[in-house]
Amino acid sequence: MKKLFSGLAFIGLCACTTLLVGPYNFTYSPIKTDTFEIATWYKTNNAKDPIHVYIEGDGRAFNSQGQPTDNPTPRDMFLRNLVGVDNHTNVAYIGRPCQFVTSEICTQDDWTSGRFSTDAVDSVASAIKTVAKGRPIILIGYSGGAMISGLIISRHPEMNIQKWITIAGVLNHADWTEHFGDNPLDKSLNMDTLPRIKQVHYAAEDDKTVPVELIKKWVSPNNLIIIPDAKHNLMPGLKIDFE
Repeated sequence: MKKLFSGLAFIGLCACTTLLVGPYNFTYSPIKTDTFEIATWYKTNNAKDPIHVYIEGDGRAFNSQGQPTDNPTPRDMFLRNLVGVDNHTNVAYIGRPCQFVTSEICTQDDWTSGRFSTDAVDSVASAIKTVAKGRPIILIGYSGGAMISGLIISRHPEMNIQKWITIAGVLNHADWTEHFGDNPLDKSLNMDTLPRIKQVHYAAEDDKTVPVELIKKWVSPNNLIIIPDAKHNLMPGLKIDFE
């Protein structure tokens, strides 16, 4: 996405001086996959309970002039704040490829036209498997993370995902880029239909980044909750149903 984040608990600094900011009292663990290194924060206090896994949005993929950045690490803390107040026994926050880490493998394609590529999807899936350790998964995708989470469900049926939750989510990037007149994401996978799984989708009534009508096009009314007086990264009325 072209919108981003700001402030919570300072965990440390990477070599590029990007602040590693994660939920308070969570363990930080960068996980190496076959392609990308994925930044994760997690708390796991019960071996049998499901784990709530939150996937970050697109972060700072573009600057205020609409140009690609050299580091997609998110500044906005919306999702990390949600993670921080989740009092479930097992919770994890998963960054997207090239967020919070410095790697020679990363190129601008990885957070622009290829942000939903096969490598991006599979690397996040691999990181989730490592953190979940076989636990049932409640998968929560925010913004562009909704697209990643849906593709993970479609590509990785071996994962024990019990429910899919999206928040202000991109569900079809071709529709999304066309709506704004942006270049198509020609190096990315897309979803033509949503996965058949228990799911709920939250949309912000005043969202200018992922407008409600784009979500309505793909989601059954029974699975859609519109948060009134809410924006893309400001949803004071959001109460997530994990059941």
